[in-house]
Amino acid sequence: MSKKILKDVSRNRKERPWRERKLENLQYAEYLRILNFKKANRVKECGEVLRFVADDEGRLRLYQTWFCKSRLCPLCNWRRSMGQSNQLMQVLDEAHKQRKTGRFLFLTLTAENASGENLKQEVRKMGRAISKLFQYKKPAKNLLGYVRSTEITINKNGTYHQHMHVLLFVKPTYFKDSANYINQAEWSKLWQRAMKLDYQPIVNVEAVRSNKAKGKNSLIASAQETAKYQVKSKDILTNDQERDLQVVEDLEQGLAGSRQISYGGLFKEIRKQLQLEDVDAHLINVDDDKVKIDEVVREVVAKWDYNKQNYFIW
Repeated sequence: MSKKILKDVSRNRKERPWRERKLENLQYAEYLRILNFKKANRVKECGEVLRFVADDEGRLRLYQTWFCKSRLCPLCNWRRSMGQSNQLMQVLDEAHKQRKTGRFLFLTLTAENASGENLKQEVRKMGRAISKLFQYKKPAKNLLGYVRSTEITINKNGTYHQHMHVLLFVKPTYFKDSANYINQAEWSKLWQRAMKLDYQPIVNVEAVRSNKAKGKNSLIASAQETAKYQVKSKDILTNDQERDLQVVEDLEQGLAGSRQISYGGLFKEIRKQLQLEDVDAHLINVDDDKVKIDEVVREVVAKWDYNKQNYFIW
Protein backbone atom coordinates (compact mmCIF):
# COMPACT_ATOMS: atom_id res chain seq x y z
CA MET A 1 0.00 0.00 0.00
CA SER A 2 1.51 3.29 -1.09
CA LYS A 3 1.88 6.07 1.46
CA LYS A 4 -0.07 9.31 1.13
CA ILE A 5 1.65 12.61 0.45
CA LEU A 6 1.28 15.12 3.27
CA LYS A 7 -1.35 17.78 2.66
CA ASP A 8 -1.56 20.42 5.38
CA VAL A 9 -4.20 23.06 4.64
CA SER A 10 -4.74 26.27 6.61
CA ARG A 11 -8.11 27.64 7.72
CA ASN A 12 -8.31 29.77 4.57
CA ARG A 13 -7.84 26.58 2.51
CA LYS A 14 -4.33 27.41 1.39
CA GLU A 15 -1.92 24.48 1.35
CA ARG A 16 1.10 25.05 3.58
CA PRO A 17 4.37 24.83 1.58
CA TRP A 18 6.17 22.13 3.59
CA ARG A 19 7.68 20.43 0.52
CA GLU A 20 8.84 23.67 -1.13
CA ARG A 21 10.51 24.95 2.04
CA LYS A 22 12.16 21.58 2.74
CA LEU A 23 13.62 21.42 -0.77
CA GLU A 24 15.04 24.92 -0.27
CA ASN A 25 16.36 23.87 3.13
CA LEU A 26 18.25 20.96 1.55
CA GLN A 27 19.81 23.24 -1.07
CA TYR A 28 20.90 25.63 1.68
CA ALA A 29 22.32 22.73 3.70
CA GLU A 30 24.31 21.57 0.68
CA TYR A 31 25.81 25.03 0.28
CA LEU A 32 26.80 24.99 3.95
CA ARG A 33 28.46 21.58 3.41
CA ILE A 34 30.45 22.87 0.43
CA LEU A 35 31.51 25.91 2.48
CA ASN A 36 32.58 23.62 5.37
CA PHE A 37 30.14 25.01 7.94
CA LYS A 38 29.90 22.60 10.87
CA LYS A 39 26.15 23.06 11.12
CA ALA A 40 25.49 21.66 7.62
CA ASN A 41 24.25 18.25 8.82
CA ARG A 42 22.14 19.84 11.56
CA VAL A 43 20.47 22.08 8.98
CA LYS A 44 19.85 19.11 6.67
CA GLU A 45 17.97 17.30 9.44
CA CYS A 46 15.63 20.24 10.02
CA GLY A 47 11.97 19.18 9.93
CA GLU A 48 12.65 15.61 8.76
CA VAL A 49 9.77 14.19 10.82
CA LEU A 50 6.59 16.20 11.41
CA ARG A 51 4.07 15.12 14.03
CA PHE A 52 0.58 16.59 13.81
CA VAL A 53 -2.67 16.19 15.69
CA ALA A 54 -5.82 16.10 13.57
CA ASP A 55 -9.51 16.78 14.26
CA ASP A 56 -12.45 14.88 12.80
CA GLU A 57 -12.43 17.13 9.72
CA GLY A 58 -8.80 16.27 8.99
CA ARG A 59 -7.40 19.70 9.93
CA LEU A 60 -3.83 19.41 11.16
CA ARG A 61 -1.85 21.16 13.87
CA LEU A 62 1.89 20.65 14.13
CA TYR A 63 2.78 19.64 17.68
CA GLN A 64 6.26 18.14 17.40
CA THR A 65 9.32 18.35 15.16
CA TRP A 66 12.89 19.58 15.30
CA PHE A 67 13.92 22.85 13.65
CA CYS A 68 17.58 23.82 13.13
CA LYS A 69 16.84 27.56 13.75
CA SER A 70 19.66 28.63 11.44
CA ARG A 71 19.26 32.29 10.41
CA LEU A 72 19.04 31.58 6.66
CA CYS A 73 17.15 28.27 6.78
CA PRO A 74 14.11 28.61 4.45
CA LEU A 75 12.04 26.18 6.52
CA CYS A 76 12.74 27.99 9.79
CA ASN A 77 12.34 31.41 8.18
CA TRP A 78 8.88 30.51 6.91
CA ARG A 79 7.81 29.52 10.43
CA ARG A 80 9.67 32.46 11.98
CA SER A 81 7.92 34.97 9.72
CA MET A 82 4.48 33.57 10.59
CA GLY A 83 5.29 33.66 14.29
CA GLN A 84 6.62 37.21 14.17
CA SER A 85 3.61 38.41 12.20
CA ASN A 86 1.19 36.78 14.65
CA GLN A 87 2.98 38.25 17.68
CA LEU A 88 3.16 41.69 16.11
CA MET A 89 -0.57 41.74 15.33
CA GLN A 90 -1.28 40.87 18.98
CA VAL A 91 0.95 43.74 20.13
CA LEU A 92 -0.61 46.22 17.69
CA ASP A 93 -4.13 45.22 18.68
CA GLU A 94 -3.36 45.69 22.38
CA ALA A 95 -1.55 48.99 21.73
CA HIS A 96 -4.63 50.34 19.98
CA LYS A 97 -6.80 49.27 22.91
CA GLN A 98 -4.53 51.04 25.40
CA ARG A 99 -4.05 54.20 23.33
CA LYS A 100 -7.13 54.51 21.13
CA THR A 101 -6.07 57.85 19.65
CA GLY A 102 -2.62 56.61 18.64
CA ARG A 103 -1.61 56.71 14.97
CA PHE A 104 0.69 54.44 12.97
CA LEU A 105 3.54 55.35 10.61
CA PHE A 106 5.61 53.09 8.39
CA LEU A 107 9.22 54.25 8.06
CA THR A 108 11.89 52.75 5.78
CA LEU A 109 15.51 53.69 6.49
CA THR A 110 18.35 52.98 4.08
CA ALA A 111 22.07 53.47 3.67
CA GLU A 112 24.55 52.99 0.84
CA ASN A 113 25.09 49.42 -0.30
CA ALA A 114 27.57 47.28 1.62
CA SER A 115 30.13 44.75 0.42
CA GLY A 116 30.27 41.27 1.87
CA GLU A 117 33.33 42.32 3.88
CA ASN A 118 31.64 45.24 5.65
CA LEU A 119 28.03 43.99 5.84
CA LYS A 120 28.30 42.96 9.50
CA GLN A 121 29.72 46.36 10.44
CA GLU A 122 26.99 48.23 8.56
CA VAL A 123 24.14 46.16 10.04
CA ARG A 124 25.47 46.80 13.55
CA LYS A 125 25.85 50.49 12.77
CA MET A 126 22.19 50.69 11.75
CA GLY A 127 21.13 48.93 14.94
CA ARG A 128 22.95 51.48 17.09
CA ALA A 129 21.75 54.42 15.00
CA ILE A 130 18.04 53.61 15.27
CA SER A 131 18.20 53.69 19.06
CA LYS A 132 19.86 57.09 18.79
CA LEU A 133 17.27 58.31 16.25
CA PHE A 134 14.37 57.81 18.65
CA GLN A 135 16.20 59.62 21.45
CA TYR A 136 16.32 62.85 19.48
CA LYS A 137 13.94 65.46 20.88
CA LYS A 138 11.46 65.81 18.01
CA PRO A 139 10.85 62.08 17.30
CA ALA A 140 10.84 61.24 21.03
CA LYS A 141 8.17 63.70 22.12
CA ASN A 142 5.37 62.00 20.16
CA LEU A 143 6.66 58.43 19.98
CA LEU A 144 4.68 55.83 21.94
CA GLY A 145 6.26 52.64 20.65
CA TYR A 146 7.90 51.00 17.66
CA VAL A 147 8.99 47.73 16.12
CA ARG A 148 11.84 47.56 13.66
CA SER A 149 13.28 44.85 11.44
CA THR A 150 16.34 44.59 9.23
CA GLU A 151 16.08 43.31 5.66
CA ILE A 152 18.92 42.50 3.28
CA THR A 153 18.50 42.32 -0.48
CA ILE A 154 21.22 41.25 -2.89
CA ASN A 155 22.20 43.42 -5.84
CA LYS A 156 23.27 42.07 -9.24
CA ASN A 157 26.80 43.37 -8.74
CA GLY A 158 27.26 41.29 -5.56
CA THR A 159 26.74 44.11 -3.06
CA TYR A 160 24.08 44.14 -0.35
CA HIS A 161 21.29 46.61 0.31
CA GLN A 162 20.70 46.69 4.06
CA HIS A 163 17.66 48.64 5.20
CA MET A 164 15.23 48.85 8.09
CA HIS A 165 11.46 48.75 8.22
CA VAL A 166 10.02 50.53 11.25
CA LEU A 167 6.38 50.56 12.33
CA LEU A 168 5.87 53.57 14.62
CA PHE A 169 3.00 54.26 17.01
CA VAL A 170 2.70 57.98 17.72
CA LYS A 171 0.52 60.42 19.62
CA PRO A 172 -2.12 62.22 17.51
CA THR A 173 -0.24 65.48 18.22
CA TYR A 174 2.44 64.23 15.79
CA PHE A 175 0.21 65.55 12.98
CA LYS A 176 -0.70 68.81 14.78
CA ASP A 177 1.82 71.30 13.32
CA SER A 178 5.37 71.74 12.03
CA ALA A 179 6.72 71.70 15.60
CA ASN A 180 5.54 68.09 15.90
CA TYR A 181 5.23 66.70 12.38
CA ILE A 182 8.36 65.27 10.75
CA ASN A 183 8.31 65.23 6.98
CA GLN A 184 10.35 62.90 4.80
CA ALA A 185 13.23 65.34 4.28
CA GLU A 186 13.51 65.90 8.02
CA TRP A 187 13.50 62.15 8.74
CA SER A 188 16.33 61.83 6.22
CA LYS A 189 18.39 64.50 8.02
CA LEU A 190 17.75 62.89 11.41
CA TRP A 191 18.78 59.48 10.05
CA GLN A 192 21.89 61.01 8.48
CA ARG A 193 22.80 62.46 11.88
CA ALA A 194 22.18 59.20 13.74
CA MET A 195 24.23 57.20 11.20
CA LYS A 196 26.96 59.90 10.98
CA LEU A 197 26.81 59.86 7.18
CA ASP A 198 28.47 62.32 4.80
CA TYR A 199 25.55 62.00 2.38
CA GLN A 200 21.76 62.34 2.70
CA PRO A 201 20.20 58.85 2.84
CA ILE A 202 16.96 57.83 1.17
CA VAL A 203 14.09 57.33 3.61
CA ASN A 204 10.38 56.83 3.10
CA VAL A 205 7.60 57.55 5.60
CA GLU A 206 3.89 56.91 5.16
CA ALA A 207 0.86 57.19 7.43
CA VAL A 208 -0.77 53.81 8.03
CA ARG A 209 -4.54 53.53 8.09
CA SER A 210 -5.34 51.22 11.00
CA ASN A 211 -9.00 50.97 9.99
CA LYS A 212 -8.15 49.81 6.47
CA ALA A 213 -8.21 46.03 6.18
CA LYS A 214 -6.30 45.62 2.92
CA GLY A 215 -3.96 47.41 0.56
CA LYS A 216 -0.53 48.99 0.62
CA ASN A 217 -1.25 51.42 3.48
CA SER A 218 -3.18 49.03 5.71
CA LEU A 219 -1.92 48.12 9.17
CA ILE A 220 -1.87 44.43 8.26
CA ALA A 221 0.29 45.08 5.17
CA SER A 222 2.71 47.18 7.23
CA ALA A 223 2.91 44.54 9.94
CA GLN A 224 3.59 41.82 7.37
CA GLU A 225 6.32 43.91 5.75
CA THR A 226 7.96 44.43 9.15
CA ALA A 227 7.74 40.77 10.16
CA LYS A 228 8.77 39.19 6.85
CA TYR A 229 11.97 37.30 6.05
CA GLN A 230 15.27 39.07 6.75
CA VAL A 231 16.59 37.56 3.51
CA LYS A 232 14.32 35.97 0.91
CA SER A 233 15.20 32.38 -0.03
CA LYS A 234 14.95 33.20 -3.75
CA ASP A 235 17.77 35.71 -3.24
CA ILE A 236 20.21 33.09 -1.97
CA LEU A 237 19.03 30.04 -3.92
CA THR A 238 19.38 30.70 -7.64
CA ASN A 239 20.77 28.59 -10.46
CA ASP A 240 24.18 30.24 -10.14
CA GLN A 241 26.02 28.10 -7.58
CA GLU A 242 29.20 30.17 -7.52
CA ARG A 243 27.21 33.31 -6.82
CA ASP A 244 24.98 31.57 -4.25
CA LEU A 245 27.94 30.20 -2.30
CA GLN A 246 29.46 33.66 -1.99
CA VAL A 247 26.12 35.12 -0.87
CA VAL A 248 25.55 32.41 1.77
CA GLU A 249 29.06 32.85 3.14
CA ASP A 250 28.70 36.65 3.26
CA LEU A 251 25.30 36.52 4.96
CA GLU A 252 26.25 33.84 7.48
CA GLN A 253 29.08 36.07 8.64
CA GLY A 254 27.35 39.41 8.14
CA LEU A 255 24.18 38.58 10.08
CA ALA A 256 25.78 36.62 12.93
CA GLY A 257 24.79 38.08 16.28
CA SER A 258 22.33 40.63 14.84
CA ARG A 259 18.66 40.94 15.81
CA GLN A 260 16.17 40.59 13.00
CA ILE A 261 13.29 42.23 14.85
CA SER A 262 13.22 44.44 17.93
CA TYR A 263 10.54 46.26 19.95
CA GLY A 264 10.72 49.58 21.80
CA GLY A 265 8.60 51.78 24.05
CA LEU A 266 4.96 50.77 24.58
CA PHE A 267 5.31 47.84 22.16
CA LYS A 268 8.10 46.37 24.28
CA GLU A 269 6.00 46.79 27.44
CA ILE A 270 3.01 45.08 25.80
CA ARG A 271 5.14 42.11 24.72
CA LYS A 272 5.98 41.62 28.40
CA GLN A 273 2.34 42.07 29.45
CA LEU A 274 1.24 39.44 26.91
CA GLN A 275 4.15 37.20 27.97
CA LEU A 276 5.25 36.74 24.36
CA GLU A 277 8.50 34.81 24.20
CA ASP A 278 11.18 34.78 21.51
CA VAL A 279 9.66 33.35 18.31
CA ASP A 280 12.63 31.00 17.76
CA ALA A 281 11.63 29.17 20.93
CA HIS A 282 8.22 28.39 19.43
CA LEU A 283 8.58 27.64 15.73
CA ILE A 284 6.01 24.87 16.17
CA ASN A 285 3.10 27.05 17.31
CA VAL A 286 3.46 30.13 15.16
CA ASP A 287 -0.12 31.15 14.40
CA ASP A 288 -3.63 30.94 15.83
CA ASP A 289 -4.83 28.57 13.11
CA LYS A 290 -4.82 25.58 15.43
CA VAL A 291 -6.82 22.46 16.10
CA LYS A 292 -8.10 22.65 19.67
CA ILE A 293 -6.80 19.93 21.97
CA ASP A 294 -10.31 18.74 22.87
CA GLU A 295 -11.06 18.24 19.16
CA VAL A 296 -8.08 15.95 18.51
CA VAL A 297 -9.06 12.52 17.19
CA ARG A 298 -5.74 11.14 15.91
CA GLU A 299 -2.03 11.69 15.37
CA VAL A 300 -0.55 12.14 11.90
CA VAL A 301 3.17 11.55 11.31
CA ALA A 302 4.85 12.73 8.12
CA LYS A 303 8.44 11.85 7.19
CA TRP A 304 10.64 13.33 4.49
CA ASP A 305 11.53 10.84 1.75
CA TYR A 306 14.93 11.80 0.30
CA ASN A 307 14.39 9.67 -2.80
CA LYS A 308 10.88 10.84 -3.67
CA GLN A 309 11.58 14.39 -2.46
CA ASN A 310 8.38 14.82 -0.48
CA TYR A 311 6.70 14.28 2.89
CA PHE A 312 4.72 11.03 3.22
CA ILE A 313 2.23 9.99 5.92
CA TRP A 314 3.38 6.99 7.97
